[in-house]
Amino acid sequence: MKIKAGIIGGTGYTGVELLRLLSQHPAVNLEVITSRSEAGNKVSSLFPNLTGFTDIEFTAPDIDLFKSLDVVFSATPNGIAMQYARDLVASGVRLIDLAADFRFKDVKLWSKWYDMEHACPELLETSVYGLCEANRDNIKDAQIVGNPGCYPTAVQLALLPLIDNDLIEADSIIADCKSGVSGAGRGASIGTLQAESAENFKAYAISGHRHMPEIEHNIREISGTTPDMVFMPHLTPMIRGIHATIYVKLKNTEADLQQIFVDRYKNEFFVDVLDNGLAPETKWVKGSNKCKLTVQKLKDGKQAVIFAVIDNLVKGASGQAVQNMNIMFGLKEETGLAQIALMP
Repeated sequence: MKIKAGIIGGTGYTGVELLRLLSQHPAVNLEVITSRSEAGNKVSSLFPNLTGFTDIEFTAPDIDLFKSLDVVFSATPNGIAMQYARDLVASGVRLIDLAADFRFKDVKLWSKWYDMEHACPELLETSVYGLCEANRDNIKDAQIVGNPGCYPTAVQLALLPLIDNDLIEADSIIADCKSGVSGAGRGASIGTLQAESAENFKAYAISGHRHMPEIEHNIREISGTTPDMVFMPHLTPMIRGIHATIYVKLKNTEADLQQIFVDRYKNEFFVDVLDNGLAPETKWVKGSNKCKLTVQKLKDGKQAVIFAVIDNLVKGASGQAVQNMNIMFGLKEETGLAQIALMP
């Protein structure tokens, strides 16, 4: 019996990435995908790379289309998934939101950063943050999963082994992160035009980025530790990829950081701990659901730097959403996600 799946909003980069992954998933039947602007058109007419893999058509959004499904992915802007959540939960349909509607338990904090009232705050308490490598026991039985953001995925995977072992000063974290332009979405914008972004490198959201409170909030929820971090995002002239460079002060200069990372992730299919001294590159994860990371001591062991790379559209979005689905339905996590990264 295959999982009956649907996608709300299928014309953005995360939507088409979900289409690419789910149309090849051996345990999924993709039955519904919505788009107001493309209703009635075949998915393959908009995305010819899917020709021969799916013949599904876009349909206009309608909650009744989803009530007979097992799982719905929302690949929409912030504030949309929560409009559907109550009806989906009442119908027994599981929801995986790739936006931010269910990433926070604290509704006041969410409203502060997303500048809107939450439509169903009562569902936040039972929703689960979908960082698979930290929260899979809760994900298994979740009705609603808030898929993590791309930056928070890389940063949290880099920090968790040290936080779990109480090795870092919570107020010492500096996360210096870079993203490819696809992280800004598929909508037209001057900042992502080739003439603006090519041969250019810049910081943005200098006064504060929404992913900073997400990282702090969910590290606190998962570990009980309250970090006080500096987070600075940058836009790089590449299409896909997140590169996170994270600096911390260590409490214990004698700790074997390499072994701690190896032990923490030794059973994780999607996290590769590289040999000490080897810095990961974004091209090593392009098109894959992998996170590759490494850790290195600095200044006589008083500080450490951690490098983590992911594909922002896969492990940072749609791939992790499918990984969450696999956990929720009792499948092996790598099912439909074992693609090798593209080279070059």
